Amino acid sequence: MPNPVVREASIGVYDSGVGGLSVLRALKAKLPGESFIYVADCGHAPYGDRPATFVESRARDIAGFLNQHGAKALVIACNTASVVAVQSLREMYTLPIVAMEPAIKPATQVSRSKVVLVLATSNTIRSPSVARLCSTYGADTRVILQACPGLADQVERGRFHDPVTQQLLESYLRPGLDAGADTIVLGCTHYAFLVEAIATIAGPAVTIVEPSGAIASQLSRVLPASPGSTQSALAATTFFTSGPPRELAGFLALIGEPSAQVHALPQTET
Repeated sequence: MPNPVVREASIGVYDSGVGGLSVLRALKAKLPGESFIYVADCGHAPYGDRPATFVESRARDIAGFLNQHGAKALVIACNTASVVAVQSLREMYTLPIVAMEPAIKPATQVSRSKVVLVLATSNTIRSPSVARLCSTYGADTRVILQACPGLADQVERGRFHDPVTQQLLESYLRPGLDAGADTIVLGCTHYAFLVEAIATIAGPAVTIVEPSGAIASQLSRVLPASPGSTQSALAATTFFTSGPPRELAGFLALIGEPSAQVHALPQTET
């Protein structure tokens, strides 16, 4: 495979694996004239049950890689990496950094039953960030925090409609739905690829809150002004992965990008 061509002043997008591709899609729709570098840390995914020190180390390494490639902004398209590492990354770099956190605030605002179900990884569920969000916005709302071990792995494998995926979703959704939740927060970017399956189980009366659009809007607000307008015809996306490139290429083909070229991420000392 030829050496990757990375556009100057690209936007870096980073996730533990393929979940952040749902965010990347929203970013490209909002900012069609921008170029992107997407890094999937598939060789170390999932992050959900990894030690926080490991996740932070990976985030630092990948942010360093993106900074070396001239990224003008960084989107951490991973809830787990965001709650663990965003503070230290903002101390290290002056470029704008947009991070993810479960959309508990907007969910409490739209819930009619005042019961909200949050689906996320174990690390995200037990993070101080989520505790703060629940304390700040959950005064008149019951927020049910549901860890979903194994669900991100199914998405990584492209098994959106697999029986195992359906069983996991049933087991994670049913307690919250039975408790009266009328709003579901997708607190992991991987779960965006399961919206259809989640909606089928939850039913039409349940609102699903998926944050990609809000992240794209936030990036557009903080993005440094360019000296001239970038023509969308020149925009490009370069993909890197710490796992086998053919696997990420296969996932990209599955979601409608069969011609995407994927490059191996240089190894680090993590």
